[in-house]
Amino acid sequence: MRFFVGILATLARTRRQRRNLRLLGWMAGVFIGLLAVFSVIFHWLMAREGQQHSWVTSVYWTFVTMSTLGFGDITFESDAGRLFTIVVLITGTIFLLVLLPFTFIQFFFLPWMEASEAAGTPRKIPAEVRDHVVLTRLGPVEESLVRLLTSGGIEHCLVVEDHVEAGRLLDAGYRVMVGPLDDPATYRNARISQAALVATTLGDTTNTNVTFTVREVNAAIPIVATAASEATIDILTMAGCTQVLQLGRMLGEAMARRLLGRDGRSRVVGRFDDLLIAEASAKGTPLVGRTLGEIGLRQATGASAVGVWYRGHFRNAGPDTLLHGSSLLVLAGSREQLARYDELFGLPSKASGLAVIIGGGRVGRAAAAALAAEGQDYRLVEKNAARFLDPARSVHGDAAERAVLEAAGLDDCSAVMITTHDDDTNIYLTLYCRKLRPDVQIIARSNRERNIETLHRAGADFVVSYATFASTMIYNLLRRIDILTVAEGLHVFRLDTPRELWGRTLAEAGIRRGTGCSVIAVGRDDHFDGNPDSERKLDPGDDLVLVGDAAAEQRFMRRYGRG
Repeated sequence: MRFFVGILATLARTRRQRRNLRLLGWMAGVFIGLLAVFSVIFHWLMAREGQQHSWVTSVYWTFVTMSTLGFGDITFESDAGRLFTIVVLITGTIFLLVLLPFTFIQFFFLPWMEASEAAGTPRKIPAEVRDHVVLTRLGPVEESLVRLLTSGGIEHCLVVEDHVEAGRLLDAGYRVMVGPLDDPATYRNARISQAALVATTLGDTTNTNVTFTVREVNAAIPIVATAASEATIDILTMAGCTQVLQLGRMLGEAMARRLLGRDGRSRVVGRFDDLLIAEASAKGTPLVGRTLGEIGLRQATGASAVGVWYRGHFRNAGPDTLLHGSSLLVLAGSREQLARYDELFGLPSKASGLAVIIGGGRVGRAAAAALAAEGQDYRLVEKNAARFLDPARSVHGDAAERAVLEAAGLDDCSAVMITTHDDDTNIYLTLYCRKLRPDVQIIARSNRERNIETLHRAGADFVVSYATFASTMIYNLLRRIDILTVAEGLHVFRLDTPRELWGRTLAEAGIRRGTGCSVIAVGRDDHFDGNPDSERKLDPGDDLVLVGDAAAEQRFMRRYGRG
């Protein structure tokens, strides 16, 4: 009963729905009026012909004729009666079989179905749900984040305003609730007092409103919001935001860090306290053509080779790993150890050459600014001249035209960055640039995770995913686990040693054999021992630093939890 009452209340909630109900009632009244008038005329005409029928029979004949059933058990004998029959038949065909069904479906049945769906969508999260993450939309970032949360055993809650969208998301397997984003009651219903984090990636003004509204309900919960402009950061902070992510700038800087020089020296891409994670190209160095066992990297430098990366494919490092000109070493070590690596295997420092940046949006401009700060020459290709960061280093035109790319210096550049916000365009331009310059380094942006592998197949050496980049940052803010995305699909992450591994050596633990993750360091009190010996015993309080792809990471989490 409560369900049907809720549907009726939903049907009469808006002015349009109330108008539709009145129209449907008016149509029903017209039909009853026609039925009455035709029954009276039928009764009068039959009396003129000398036939006597009851009023019930009059209504019966009118209804049967209007509905076109026409049983033929009662008929007129005069032309006037037959003419009247035609009028009733045409009226019934138009009204009962065309107009009324259309009106019923359009103004009652469809709203009824929508109301049924709305009444069946949750408006409150169950009381037993705790330590969940509240999200305000489902976009590429949230899709990636939900996968991370699910692998870590953390609940999520999507708050949406449209019940139709909520129904679709429920069918897709997400935990959803319906409510206005600017209503404090919505966040009370989302059990904000029991949640671990609120993340909102909408527009700047909406994010500010969401942050301010959440703060009215809970003064302590961490809130993460994205900001498109620099000015919004201060406003969001004043509204109560715990962490503001300017993703466009951060993604552009991340892509700029991917631009490897031609000197073979290590470039730091992340750190865990005193343990640095770096990348180094083998091209042109004495490493090419030799195995890691022949090089004796750890004995010579103290740094360890985590693995080797080549155009979307990562391989764990081993003594038999052969390096060639396109190999990219992923290293782990202290600053001193990496400096020793540079002394032994780095080439004389020289300019990295010209970089061509395609796309002058927030990501492209941020990448250009980061390169300029390091003294790296670049050319920015953009169709909108208003986006030029430095007109002297910009080329106006469409990157799909070869003449524009030639004007930007594609024939002589050392790297191409493709930074547009459209994945289809990025795939097209990656194929195009790879065809024109088979030897150039290509760094491409992907907005959705599903297009990462496609961009690698198209010829990109590195792909920086907007969704993975943002979701990993938000996930790290939960402080459940520290994750560093070395390359798309490859994570280095730190966590406490699982209880079931206490007292066992690394060889006895068999972490790589059981999960596919490799232990690259074991530490305590912010000091890490890189590439630890297999006989290293794991004690309570030790931190593990592991490397693995997404599947290996999930296997580790399922087997050991979060430490």
